[in-house]
Formats: sequence, structure tokens, C-alpha cells
Amino acid sequence: MMPTSSYRLSEIVAGLGAELRGDPDTEIVGLATLQSALPGQISFLANPSYVRHLADTRASAVIMSASVADQYPGNALILENPYFAYATLSHWFDPAPVAAPGIHPSAVVAPSAWVDDTASIGPQSVIEDDVVIGKGVVVGAGSIIGARCQLGEHSLLRPRVTLAHDVVIGKRCHILSGAVVGSDGFGLANEKGAWHRIAQIGRVVLADDVEVGANTTIDRGALDDTYIGNGVKLDNQVHIAHNVIIGDHCALAGKVGIAGSTRIGSHCVFGGACGVVGHVTIADNVHLTGMTMVTGDISEPGVYSSGTGSDTNRQWRKNAVRFRQLDSMARRIKDLEKKLESRDQTQ
Repeated sequence: MMPTSSYRLSEIVAGLGAELRGDPDTEIVGLATLQSALPGQISFLANPSYVRHLADTRASAVIMSASVADQYPGNALILENPYFAYATLSHWFDPAPVAAPGIHPSAVVAPSAWVDDTASIGPQSVIEDDVVIGKGVVVGAGSIIGARCQLGEHSLLRPRVTLAHDVVIGKRCHILSGAVVGSDGFGLANEKGAWHRIAQIGRVVLADDVEVGANTTIDRGALDDTYIGNGVKLDNQVHIAHNVIIGDHCALAGKVGIAGSTRIGSHCVFGGACGVVGHVTIADNVHLTGMTMVTGDISEPGVYSSGTGSDTNRQWRKNAVRFRQLDSMARRIKDLEKKLESRDQTQ
């Protein structure tokens, strides 16, 4: 069974900085959606389309904004951003096991490595030469930490994470299972039709509060470092190529691919399966919708899209034919405009 946490509403209100309308002594033992909540659980309303569930929810309390509070007669925790409050509260009820400090007997730790006494090194982990592991760091089972890596305070590596040599991880980073940080970039030189590998001698540097999803790969720089800024969140199966620089507080959804030497500004959001070619620059506050392909610089903030939505195959084939005719159609329209302009001038 999962461990049970229990809090009074007064404690939750104090922790979230919320306004309470209701009974401060109500006991809360879990977190759930409006539809599935049972008595003793707290829920949240962040999307207006779910207001219809307020009347039927069995939750003992609901987190919501002031704009909908009058529609709910039960215990209400009122604040400006209910979804952020839910995110905060989710950690109070997280059943994930807490790692105990210490080095598991089956772990292999090089004599030259330095591991803080408060860190936890899981079973079958390998810590290579001259690694520095800071206060409160957790290295999950089967992880490999390459030579001269540095892991900042309170960072968490789930099982089977691989850090190649000379990777720098900031404070409070969270790296999920299967992620590979510091793999060689795709650097090749062609000589007479044959490809020859270029040694990748840069590093990967993750700033503070970075999250790296499961099976995501971040390549080391060819010469300079690949750099991931503060607070960046990378979803599962994202690929960041060598020498990419990502500014602070960006969020990249699953299967995004960023080619080499691209510079991405701060506070950017990329939807799933977006692609960015190499050697381009993207401004701050750019939002790419899902499956957008970026082939050149983006110098202005805003929302960008490419590609077409799904359709029946028959209609898509017709549209594909029209797409190939766009250039000739544009030329014909231009010719017609010139003829109309000439006719208007002669009248």
C-alpha cells in the first residue's frame, strides 16, 4: 500500500497562501480530480470547462479561483493560479520512495570521486574518477556517472541515467530514466565519399532546476559547450544536438529535435515533435505548435506553426496537388493583376 499523508485544511491553506472558505479542521488525505475524488481528498479547478463537475464532486475541498468560488458551496481554497497550487500540493502527496543517504554496497565508486555524506548512490551504479557529487544528490540504481562530472546539490537521477565525462549538472535538477547527457554529437567530416568522426571535446552544462525526460539525449559540444538554461523542462525522447544553447525557462514537449549550434531564447515553448534545423537563432517567448518545422531564424516573439492538419486521404491528395501548383498560380495572379492595372489606366 502507498504511504498515507494527512493534513488539515488550515495547514494546506498556510502552505499555499490561499484564502479558505470553509472548515479549517477538515482532514485531507489525498489529491484527485473533481470527477474521481472521494471524501477526504482535495481537488482543483483550473480549466473552466470542468465547472460542470463542481456540483457532483465528492471532494472534501476544491482549489479554485475567485471567479468560480460562488458556484461551489463546499470547502474552497481560493487563489489566483489553481493549477500552480495543485502542482505545489502534488509534492505533499507524492508516494515516491525517499532515498536514504549512503553508498549501496554494489555500487562502484572510484577512489578519487568525492561523494557528500548526505548523497545517495543506488545499487549497481558506477561513479568514475574525479566525480563530485553534492549535498542531497540521489543517483538511481544502475546509473553511470562519467569521469570528472559535477552534480549540484539536491539533484535527482532516476535509475539508469548515463552522464558521459565532464558533464556539469546544476542544483535541483531532475533527470529521468534512460536519459543520456553528454553523448557524442553527430560530427563528421567527409573525405572522398567516406565519413570520418570528429572528436567532440566540449561539455554539456545544465543550469539549476533543469528537468530531463526519459530517454532524452543531450549531446556534448564539438568545441564549445552545449548549454541548458535555468528552469528548462525537457519532455521524454527529446534530442538536443551539439553546441545548442537553450535559454532559461523553456519547455520542450516529447520528440522535439534541435539540430546543432542552434540558439534558443528564454521562455520558449515547443509543442510535440517540432524540429529545428541547425545554426539558427530563435528569439525569446516563441511558441511553436506541434510538429512545426523551423528552417530559419525567428527574430520576433509569437506563435508559429507549419504543416497541415490531418484530413481524409482523398482530400489530402487533392490539397497536395494544389500545393505544388501554388507557385504557378501566384505567377498567373500577378500577371492578371498587371493586366487589370493596365486596363484601369487606359480607361
